[in-house]
Amino acid sequence: MTGVWPLLRLSARLDRVRLSIWIVVLVASVAGSAASFAGVYPEQADRDALLAAANGNPTFAAIYGDAFGSSVGALTSWRLMTFYGVLAGLMTIFLVIRHTRADEETGRLELLRATVAGRAARLGSALLLAVLANLVLAVLVAVSMPDPGPSSVALGLAFAGAGLTFGAVAAVAAQLTESSRAATGIATAVLGAAFLVRAIADSADVGWLRWLSPVAWGQLVRPYAGDRWAVLAVPLAVTVLLVVVALRLNARRDVGAGLVAARLGPAEAAPGLRGPVALAWRLQRGTFLAWAAGFLVGGLAVGSAASGVGDFVEGGAADLLRRFGGEKGIVDAYLATSLGLVAMLAGLYTVSAVLRLRTEETDLRAEPVLATPVRRLPWMGSHLLFAFAGTAALLLVLGAAAGVVHGLATHDLAGQFPRVLGAAVVMIPAAWVVGGVAVSLFGLLPRAAAVAWAGVGGFLLVTFLGPVLRAPAWALDVSPYSHVPRLPGAAMTWTPVWWLLAVSAVLTVAGAAGFRRRDVG
Repeated sequence: MTGVWPLLRLSARLDRVRLSIWIVVLVASVAGSAASFAGVYPEQADRDALLAAANGNPTFAAIYGDAFGSSVGALTSWRLMTFYGVLAGLMTIFLVIRHTRADEETGRLELLRATVAGRAARLGSALLLAVLANLVLAVLVAVSMPDPGPSSVALGLAFAGAGLTFGAVAAVAAQLTESSRAATGIATAVLGAAFLVRAIADSADVGWLRWLSPVAWGQLVRPYAGDRWAVLAVPLAVTVLLVVVALRLNARRDVGAGLVAARLGPAEAAPGLRGPVALAWRLQRGTFLAWAAGFLVGGLAVGSAASGVGDFVEGGAADLLRRFGGEKGIVDAYLATSLGLVAMLAGLYTVSAVLRLRTEETDLRAEPVLATPVRRLPWMGSHLLFAFAGTAALLLVLGAAAGVVHGLATHDLAGQFPRVLGAAVVMIPAAWVVGGVAVSLFGLLPRAAAVAWAGVGGFLLVTFLGPVLRAPAWALDVSPYSHVPRLPGAAMTWTPVWWLLAVSAVLTVAGAAGFRRRDVG
C-alpha cells in the first residue's frame, strides 16, 4: 500500500467535478422528494391510505418494493431506496473501474508501478475514495431530510451500503478482464441481476429472497420504520469480503492482464469493418444493447403499472401528477409523468455515445483512423449516427413496450399503442438537444467536453424537481424537456418540437465545424 495516500489525493482531484455532480443530484432529489411527500400528503390519513395501496399492488411492489411506514420519511425511503441504491451503485462502479482497470488498460498504472508505489496502492486508493464518496453522500442525505436524526442517518447509510457493495463488486470485476468496458459490464450485470431478484422477491412476497439482493438490503434497514441497524452489517461484511478477494486476486496476476484470458480475434477483419460506420457500430453496440434492454424493462414496468395507478391518485397525489402531466385523465397523467422521467434518461445515453468521440481521441485511437483516407467529418458522423439514431431507437423501444402492455391490459391495443408510443417519441428532440450540447463542447471546447454530463444532470434536476417545488417558469424553461408536449392526453403542439430540432441541429453543426478546424488530440 505504499503511496496510497498520494494516489488517493490524485484520484479525488481527478474526480472532484464528476463526483460532486453525482452527489449533488442524488441529495437534491432526495430532499425534493421528501418535500413533495410532505406537500402532497399533508394529512396522516392520506399517507395511511397510500401505504395500504402501495402494499396491496404487486406491480408497484416490483418497482419500488414494500413500504414499512406512513410517515413522510418512511414514504420517501420507500419511493427512493431501490432506485437511488442502484444509482449509488453505478456511481461507485464507475469510480472504481475508472481508477483501476481503466488506468491499467491505458498504461498509466504501469508508470505508477515503476515508482515506489506498492502493488495494491492504486486499488486501495480507488476503494478509499469510494468509501469517502459514499460517506459524504450518506451525511448529506441525512441532513437533507426534513427532520434529521437517527432515521435519516439510517437512510443515508443504506444508500452508502449499496454503493460500497457494488464498488467492491467492481473491484473484483477489474481483476477478471483486461478491458475496462468488460469490467464495467460485469459489475453492472451483477447490479441488474440484484435489481431483478429484488423485484421478484417483492412482487411475490418471498422474504428470504430479499436477503440475496444487495439492492434490497437498504429496504430491510427500514429507515423511519424501526431503523434495523443490524442489517447494515450485511453490506459491510460483503464489502469487506469482496475487497479481500479483490486484493488477493490483484496480488496474483500480471499488470495489464486479467484472470480471464482475452480471446484472440480473427486473423482477418470481417468484410463489414471496412468503413467508419461499421467501426463505430462495433464500438457502440455493447452500450446501446445494454441501454435498450433497460428501456425495454422500463417500458414494461410503466405499462403494467398504469392499470393500478388509480389506487394512488386520490387528493394531493392527483394534483402532483397533473402538475407533471397537465390537466387530463389520471392514467394519462401517470403515463406522461412516468414515460417522461424514463425518457429523460435517454439523454445520458446520448451524451455517452457522443463523448465516445473524445475517448477515442484522447486514447490516441482516432489518429490512426484519420491517417487513412477517412476524413474527419465522416468519422465524427459515424459516431453521431449511433448517438442520435440510437437515442431515437431507445425511446421507440420504451414507448412500444409500454404501449403493448397497457393496450393489452385495457383491451384496447389499437387505440392505446399509438398514444403511448407517441408520448415516448415526442421526447426525442429534447434528448437530441442534450446531445447537441455534448457535440458542441467536443468540437469547440474539447477539454471541457465532460461538462456535458453536468448539463444533462442539471436538466434532469430541473425537470424532475421543478414541478414539485413549484419553480418559476424561467427556471423550468432552461431544460429542453420542459418544452415537450405532455402526451398522451394533452394537445400535440408542433412549434416547440421544431424549435428543439432546430436548436439541436445548430449545436451539432457548430460542434462539427469546430472539430473540422481544431487540432486532433
